[in-house]
Amino acid sequence: MAVGRNLRTWFDGAWRDGNPPVIRASDHGAWLGSNVFDGARFYEGRAPDLDLHCARLNRSAEALMLTPCVTTEDMVAIIREGLAQYPEGAAVYIRPMYWAAESEYMAIVPDGDSTRFAVALEEIPMPAPDAAATLTRTRFRRPTLDDAVVNAKAACLYPNNARMLAEARAKRFSNALATDALGNVAETATTNVFMVRDGEVFTPIANGTFLAGITRARHLKNMRREGMTVHECVLDYADFEAADEVFLSGNMAKITPVSAFDDRRYEIGPVARQVREMYWDWAASGGA
Repeated sequence: MAVGRNLRTWFDGAWRDGNPPVIRASDHGAWLGSNVFDGARFYEGRAPDLDLHCARLNRSAEALMLTPCVTTEDMVAIIREGLAQYPEGAAVYIRPMYWAAESEYMAIVPDGDSTRFAVALEEIPMPAPDAAATLTRTRFRRPTLDDAVVNAKAACLYPNNARMLAEARAKRFSNALATDALGNVAETATTNVFMVRDGEVFTPIANGTFLAGITRARHLKNMRREGMTVHECVLDYADFEAADEVFLSGNMAKITPVSAFDDRRYEIGPVARQVREMYWDWAASGGA
């Protein structure tokens, strides 16, 4: 189901209007979940780190035993061709994806050589800079590589995230701050997370239980380049309760301030605003 408007879909060598059917009921991807995707953004005429998102899709495919069938360079070219069909000023969500059509051993293992590819484009506005999220604890945790393919952006991981979000919504919060199997904060149900204390920035260290995002990495580079002190370390809920400000990092909004974590309230702080400005300046400079 689409969440935006003005949809365009690339499949079987051509761009098509709308949201056409691309997967069959007996495809491995529909039946057994061999779906991987990535998300990128196009706004103000730019698609920051588009090549990195396309490259990650191919790595995600390999993690699910699929055979990537489109090179990073060709994927970027296909997407840019589709973006050229949108009006000037449009903000577009970019979603390339793979799935297996056929099965191998005992019908469970995907036939990597049957990998199919599609791209979905949807107009979705960029959120306002002061559109804040609210966070709460969740009883659901991030899995480990022993339990799930956490080294991929895989559709089969998202039902667990959906449980987190449903729990948060029932408590009247917009997102959930999730932990790993040891109880250390990992990320939210949909984004990476940062906190600020005494002017220094902290983010959970990538420990293999969550995807350390492309936008997260870009923020880290931008902040360190500007001389900000940034720590990648083990954090728990108490650290977030003691934080001066909290903000989220993800592809959809790039940066989202947080106004609450359970009973703790935050102002939209100066660090979140500065990090957003640095990202927009970096993107406007052509990604230099």
